[in-house]
Amino acid sequence: MTAAAAADAPPVQRYALAVEYDGSNFSGWQRLNRAGEPDLRGEPTVQAALEEALTFVAGTRIDTVCAGRTDAGVHASGQVVHFDSPVERDLRGWVLGATSRLPSDVCVRWCVPVDGQFHARFSARARRYRYRILNRAVRPALNRQYLSWERRPLDAQAMHRAAQLLLGENDFSAFRTVHCQAAHARRELQYIHVGREDDIVEVEVQANAFLHHMVRNIVGSLLMVGRGEQREAWIGELLAGRDRTVAGPTAPSAGLVFVGPRYPAQWRLPAEVTL
Repeated sequence: MTAAAAADAPPVQRYALAVEYDGSNFSGWQRLNRAGEPDLRGEPTVQAALEEALTFVAGTRIDTVCAGRTDAGVHASGQVVHFDSPVERDLRGWVLGATSRLPSDVCVRWCVPVDGQFHARFSARARRYRYRILNRAVRPALNRQYLSWERRPLDAQAMHRAAQLLLGENDFSAFRTVHCQAAHARRELQYIHVGREDDIVEVEVQANAFLHHMVRNIVGSLLMVGRGEQREAWIGELLAGRDRTVAGPTAPSAGLVFVGPRYPAQWRLPAEVTL
């Protein structure tokens, strides 16, 4: 591009927006094709649906970057995305316009303009997930897409005590899928809590970042403690051993929700995603 053409080009504004979605009917967040090309595999993704909606609102191609990619069947209540637009639209237009073009299981919750240096993934300092388990003899009929199910009694207090052995910066190779493409397995687990309310056992976890299937693999191992099949100390032994093959199975995707990332206050994002 020549200097003259660059001077005539419209200014680009970067936006951050929050997306809520039910992942049941998607093959995950990440589109399976190059931007703007039809998906020849016929597998819907949240990213492709969102970009199509934003492109309609903008009248020009819009590409997005998310804070954390989610797998097939995993939900999000506050996925954060950034995108650049060379056209002006008011914030209400981005939110309501995009949502009107999205399937019923996806919506845009808010949109704010941000500095051009903001990056949905790299600016985040923490990410939060929630995993919910229905713990009773009978499988769920209501809300079943948002719950995992365990028929055997679980000791949530034992699971919580065992989970505390994972806190801090550690090598989480024991809880990393073989398909994980991360350069290394060191992550800082900042918070983990296991609690029960009636028949629901809930695992809440926050880390600076997560490995592929890390949360579901941690939950799968904690379930073995909760059922009394393993000692609480076993979780610490798994962490130290770094061997995925001796840890628990991967918990089902249905119970997992990406609550969202958290950013430093400098980016002036809504309170729900600000540290």
